Amino acid sequence: QVQLVESGGGLVQPGGSLRLSCVVSGIIFRDYAMTWYRQAPGKQRELVARITSDGSRNYVDSLEGRFTISRDNGKNTLYLQMNTLQPEDTAVYYCNVNSRHLSIYWGQGTQVTVSS
Repeated sequence: QVQLVESGGGLVQPGGSLRLSCVVSGIIFRDYAMTWYRQAPGKQRELVARITSDGSRNYVDSLEGRFTISRDNGKNTLYLQMNTLQPEDTAVYYCNVNSRHLSIYWGQGTQVTVSS
């Protein structure tokens, strides 16, 4: 059974930073590309960033430079460092396995709220 457990969200002021974590179990983590998604209230879930098994990274254009995706294969953990946060970054953030067969699994997400 694939499990994804996100954490690290919270309330932060505009301009602040957060680091999200996602602990993955049930797969050989190092073999898979991983992604972060987010879903803002009333909006569809959208892709934020992707990291391949060998560490290559891709971002949504509007977020590149503020967000950094990384992974620790020894800890089966995916990270998302988020800097200079803005109110429009408010959303529930989810990690996901970038695989056709495994992408059906989702964690509970972690809430990020950017507000003064």
